[in-house]
Amino acid sequence: MSALAIDLRRTAGFLVADARGRVVGTVECPMYGTSPEQPDALSVRSGFFARRRRIVPADSIEQIDDGAKVIGLRVDRESIRTFL
Repeated sequence: MSALAIDLRRTAGFLVADARGRVVGTVECPMYGTSPEQPDALSVRSGFFARRRRIVPADSIEQIDDGAKVIGLRVDRESIRTFL
């Protein structure tokens, strides 16, 4: 399933994997920037007690498997920016 076919507002709790298949973390919530109706990034927490989060832009998402609740990225983990 493509990233455009699913609403990013309903991806909280999905597992995120980078281009190599390594787990980046779990989607915490969608992030809105340019439009209040459509999210353009996801906040991803890397661990249960992790303070830092990663911001995953919507254009870096390659595919979303709604059945397995996994989001596959087209970029490596090192290229994803972190924030507090």
